[in-house]
Amino acid sequence: MDNAYPIIVVGRQLGSDGRLVAQEIARLMNARFCDRELLDMAAQQSGFSKHLFEKHDEHRGLLRALFHFHNPMQGDSQIYQNKMSEENLYLFQCEAIRTAAAEGPCVFVGRSADYVLRDHPRMLSVFITADRADRIARVVERHGCSEAEAEKIIDRGDNERTSYYNYYTGQRWGHADTYHLCINSSLMGIEATAQMIVEMARRELRTKN
Repeated sequence: MDNAYPIIVVGRQLGSDGRLVAQEIARLMNARFCDRELLDMAAQQSGFSKHLFEKHDEHRGLLRALFHFHNPMQGDSQIYQNKMSEENLYLFQCEAIRTAAAEGPCVFVGRSADYVLRDHPRMLSVFITADRADRIARVVERHGCSEAEAEKIIDRGDNERTSYYNYYTGQRWGHADTYHLCINSSLMGIEATAQMIVEMARRELRTKN
């Protein structure tokens, strides 16, 4: 794969406004914004209901108790012969990610797209964090809940993303050594954070061209 355009993958803590940062990056770069539409693509390519992909979106579901150890996805295990398995749903989603990346510049949100596209020569992986107080305030506003409930929502969401990402990639979600760049959005806000990421991506693109 030698595409002369950037691919940016944004991982994010719940409540960090990472999705809004990704949207702004896509706007600045005139790139395709890929979030939940990937579920539509995976459903169309697989013939399965979109509801199945939504149910397992960025978290592992009812089948997790069946598996006690897992290596990064290779695609050649007999487990994938069970088409209704979570692993197979994940593989269909991976194909949707690769398809989108092959069509032009994209900004992906989560879903281990950084791992799926790890061999792309111009993929930049970013992880967005934020101060705990800011995350709580955003979740309170979004859900209309108490601060105590917001903290539970944040912890549950981060734990689900950690389990999902680590299980399928063999890497560590949210750890600096997993990504090219980690940024605290509380320091500069959405627009400035997005601008800095875009400038880095464009500089890397010029360097590799």
